[in-house]
Amino acid sequence: MGRIKIKRTNSDFEREPLLAPFGFKGGYMRESWQTVVLMESENGYTGVGLGTQNVLWSDATVFANHSEAAGNSLMYLLTAYSLKIVKEIPFETPVELLEELLPATYEYGCKIIGNEKLRLTFALNALVAVDNAAWQVYTKENGRERFEEMIPEEARPALSFRHEKLACIPLMSYGVPISDIVKTLEEGFFFLKIKIGSDPDKDGDYEKMLRWDKERLTAIHRIAQDRQIPYTDKGWIPYYLDANGRYDSKERLLRLLDHAAKIGALERIMIVEEPFPEEYRVDVSDIPVRLAADESAHSDKDALERIQMGYKAIALKPIAKTMSMSLKIATLAHQHHIPCFCADLTVNPILVDWNKNVACRLAPLPGMKIGVLESNGHQNYCHWERMKSYHPRYGAAWIEPIRGIFNLGEEFYACSGGIFEPSPHYLELVK
Repeated sequence: MGRIKIKRTNSDFEREPLLAPFGFKGGYMRESWQTVVLMESENGYTGVGLGTQNVLWSDATVFANHSEAAGNSLMYLLTAYSLKIVKEIPFETPVELLEELLPATYEYGCKIIGNEKLRLTFALNALVAVDNAAWQVYTKENGRERFEEMIPEEARPALSFRHEKLACIPLMSYGVPISDIVKTLEEGFFFLKIKIGSDPDKDGDYEKMLRWDKERLTAIHRIAQDRQIPYTDKGWIPYYLDANGRYDSKERLLRLLDHAAKIGALERIMIVEEPFPEEYRVDVSDIPVRLAADESAHSDKDALERIQMGYKAIALKPIAKTMSMSLKIATLAHQHHIPCFCADLTVNPILVDWNKNVACRLAPLPGMKIGVLESNGHQNYCHWERMKSYHPRYGAAWIEPIRGIFNLGEEFYACSGGIFEPSPHYLELVK
């Protein structure tokens, strides 16, 4: 396997509006930038990678300190910068390339934003499209036509399953009314991701936050508790609470969980994701639900630290932290017998299938009979139907969930969900 040298690059982006302000981490975003990166090797092989930017998720401080467009512009500058230096870095694998690109891109981000404590995830989010383009070039250079052929040897034990069904996890953000959640359940969706940590009066009052979360969980449990499904060991609708680091202490989280126990919802909580701020480093092994690390597990090194603190699951985000870094994290988690699952970033339909290729190969979460994949773009983009038409396999059976399930057949596995095939729309932007 020879070293790959990139001779030409280009990039662009499209601004995709959201149906309504999208609330989490106490803030709200109104649009999402879709970045497109072209890379061409000296041997003439090209890759067109996509990324979906999310400044609020990757570094809420940057989001708070800038207008939404300015924050997105800063992240795009990191993408553009990485494409300047990628031509100077011959590589054998995209994982090796990322190890070179990430420190330089992160340092550049700290400099232009004026923040030496920029979250590493901000730089990783900026590199998703670059990394995906590199994987496309890599597969062509080495004649590897399927996703399983590109998985590094050390990561294969972590990605050894082959699910025929994936539960599609919709997102219930702060503003989603109970009537819409009822409708979602009636449409067949059954694994609910619930955003907690709201700041209802925008005054940073944690007691108000906790009260709001208790009321929200009570209202959702009331409509979901009696529904039966065949995909969990106990036949219950599972809850997945995502705090995005909003809880300031174990004590306050335990008060929420005590309330969950009182209303009969505690056993339904399959995951509580990222409850505390990243810098809140305490042992969490005594908390009576499975805690998952997300934003705090920037890298495999950070993931190991969270595992040692008692976190019992890792949210993989190939579409937010790069495929290369996600493969490293999945490998580490598997070695420590920690389950993983794939979470969304409200990405475009093509990136959903990048995520899907990982999700369909992960072992089921404890308590689940099938795999899972969060995907909420259909709930949040104004032009989701149009965005689907950009998919190179537009109309394929696996793209949209049916009754809350992504059905994966031989065609999906044979073409890796179409992720290595060109999208005429996005190619036109950068060719």
